[in-house]
Amino acid sequence: MSRNNELEGRTFNRRSLLTWGAAASATASLGGCDGAGQATEEAAASGAAALEGGDAHIVETSIEDLQRAMTERRLSAEELVEHYLDRIRRIDRGGPAINSVLELNPDARSIAKQLDRERREHGARGPLHGIPVLLKGNIDTGDRMSSTAGSLALFGAPASRDATVAARLRAAGAVILGKTNLSEFANFRSTHSTSGWSGQGGQTRNPYIIDRNPCGSSSGSGASVAASLCAAGLGTETDGSIVCPASLNGVVGIKPTVGLTSRAGVVPISHVQDTVGPHGRTVADAAALLGVLTGVDPRDPQTAASAGRSFTDYTQFVNPDGLRGARIGVMRNTFTGYSDATDAVFEANIAAIRAAGAIVIDPADLPTADTLTTDPSETTVLVFDFKRDLNAYLATRTGIPARTLADVIAFNNANADKEMPFFLQELLELAESDPFTQADYDAALARCKQLGATDGIDAVMNQFNLDALIAPTSSPAWPTDLVNGDHFLGGSSGPAAIAGYPIVQVPAGFAFGLPLGLSFIGRAYSEPTLIRLASGFEHVTGARQAPRFEVTLPFDPDAAKNAATKSPRATLARILGAPALTPPRRRPLGL
Repeated sequence: MSRNNELEGRTFNRRSLLTWGAAASATASLGGCDGAGQATEEAAASGAAALEGGDAHIVETSIEDLQRAMTERRLSAEELVEHYLDRIRRIDRGGPAINSVLELNPDARSIAKQLDRERREHGARGPLHGIPVLLKGNIDTGDRMSSTAGSLALFGAPASRDATVAARLRAAGAVILGKTNLSEFANFRSTHSTSGWSGQGGQTRNPYIIDRNPCGSSSGSGASVAASLCAAGLGTETDGSIVCPASLNGVVGIKPTVGLTSRAGVVPISHVQDTVGPHGRTVADAAALLGVLTGVDPRDPQTAASAGRSFTDYTQFVNPDGLRGARIGVMRNTFTGYSDATDAVFEANIAAIRAAGAIVIDPADLPTADTLTTDPSETTVLVFDFKRDLNAYLATRTGIPARTLADVIAFNNANADKEMPFFLQELLELAESDPFTQADYDAALARCKQLGATDGIDAVMNQFNLDALIAPTSSPAWPTDLVNGDHFLGGSSGPAAIAGYPIVQVPAGFAFGLPLGLSFIGRAYSEPTLIRLASGFEHVTGARQAPRFEVTLPFDPDAAKNAATKSPRATLARILGAPALTPPRRRPLGL
């Protein structure tokens, strides 16, 4: 059975999946050796042509415009689902072969048809009525799709019920189109992993330049939204997994305050840092998804703190003039200096923010920035939580091989050719060994809050009376390297991750044809402010451009120079130099 048929929603057994998993690993290996893998010049050309062909009505089309077309009876939800399914067949499976979609919902067409009938008879439920979305493969759906976090050890019977966020999307009228590929176990498996690879799904590619990495772990969510394979998507983040894929794939990512959205029914790393949030091509699209995800959930006790602090409509905070009068602090120490190209775009971003009427405090460095680069407290928290939280989650599942973390490790050892062809599982083994005591954990948890929040983000925001902090989200995408793993240089996510605070990442410019992003970071439950600021930045820069599915960055100097000068309005002013460089911050990302 071909994977195309599997993705069409046909049923298949465990043996067929394991067989296909081996084939996917072989394909990924070719990608690691020749850079572009199966992608060819002809395939890239066909992908680029699709952007200008029959898909014009869905490519880069906003949720608001899609909803308007359905309201005016120019488009039905059923037709919209068909358009996205066709595009997935041509762009994700064929053409440039992004490989971002793990599986499709066999009931998507019938759900869309029922929603069309409901619209005709009773009207729309809201702004997401009939809108197709893709969910990261670690989010449970109580239907015929699997919920595996990319691991073959979790493949088998579907989950018994929807994750709370999935249920809320359904209640809002969204069509869950399918699941997206991810870094297996949200990239909490190996210190030498390659972002975007899973045993179930193989390697996801970056739609801008196919041999480049999409970042992890919500790689498929970021790539699929960028390539217009859905209207919007859901990802998860523990430290970087929403914002880094958003940056490298040129989309908006909202990493919410921990507890603003429920994690019930999501394969976990740590209840202390895990959060679920949207990817969209615009701030308004991401905000539209965020609003339906919020609210107290008895299945996730940490959502109780969001009572009275959440909104059901975050699009009300979208403001084209949102930067005017805002006080923005620039984080430089350890958050710049790791990439000349990133720094150049960041300087242009700061100039654009000033020109839009914001008051820029530069620098506004975190007092704890240097300490954060070496402190082990976050690792202690994640390793301690992972075994306990994963075992608790697995206890809710039946009909899958793994009921405990120890079972997962044993399964991977028994199926090493399919699950460990490129990297091992030393993080899983470390967590299973339970190396930290409760006292170690409690001390590390307090240390994280101190470094990230009290003496970190809170301290600098209090010092300068700031509305938000900004930093480059990450470097341009690196070539996917299944031999040596990720080549991560730096990122913005760490302080907010350990503090449990939100980030809104927005497209900010390009370097050599690759997207770069800007992170707006704030205190707990400051999503309204961050959305206002990010939408103001989006309006004045117009930085997002649709991907062109280039096969690889050309080695020819003239061609590379042409790619480097492809820049949005945010970077039209020529940057003649970069600030003095500081030592790069090197630590794992993609959790």
